[in-house]
Amino acid sequence: MRWPPLVPGLFIRRLNRFAVEVAVGGQVVAAHLPNSGRLRELLVPGYRVWVAPRSGPRRTPFDLQLVGLPGGVLVSADARLPNRLFLEAWAEGRLPEFRAFERVIAEPGLDGGRLDFRLDGPSGPAYVEVKSITLVEAGTGLFPDAPTERGRRHVKLPTAAVGRGFRAFAVFIIQRPDAERFAPNNAVDPVFGQLLGAAARSGVEIRAYRCAVTLTEIRIEAPVPVYLSPD
Repeated sequence: MRWPPLVPGLFIRRLNRFAVEVAVGGQVVAAHLPNSGRLRELLVPGYRVWVAPRSGPRRTPFDLQLVGLPGGVLVSADARLPNRLFLEAWAEGRLPEFRAFERVIAEPGLDGGRLDFRLDGPSGPAYVEVKSITLVEAGTGLFPDAPTERGRRHVKLPTAAVGRGFRAFAVFIIQRPDAERFAPNNAVDPVFGQLLGAAARSGVEIRAYRCAVTLTEIRIEAPVPVYLSPD
């Protein structure tokens, strides 16, 4: 997925859950933050950022898209992207475990909730829930970066799909290139980690992928191993 034209700047501060201040072209401007996570490792005063100009009647003139970490690692801050990245990689045949599926349906309903996708193929349907990761510590991509009741609910839906006889996947998209593995962030939300482990034991297939990120594009690059803590 290619970025829209990006404008460089410097991060100043977070204003609220979905807004930040950045310095662009010598001026301080507000930018929409398309991510409700804590993002403490990204939103550091003085870090380089790249923003995308927004059109139409918007409260802020920019979207915050990328953060540059010390050492040159680029991280996508946009939590809206993983579904698009997953669909793009699936359509291009870059996800071997999903190649047998021929059709995709977005936001299918199941047991009173909605998952991100249903993939249909010769062996039947599979339900997919996709999550965004920006936090990496010592090479491990961690989810979540804050306690998440919503994330806990979303883990239960693939488990329900397996209980009804379907295949189901929980897919974690790490929006940066420096992750070597994925694990639930038990130090932050142990309940989520327990639920993810229970989902895996029930038959939910856990997958994680890191992304290649440049100033022109972001794309799923490669799978990484999944480590679930026993409980």
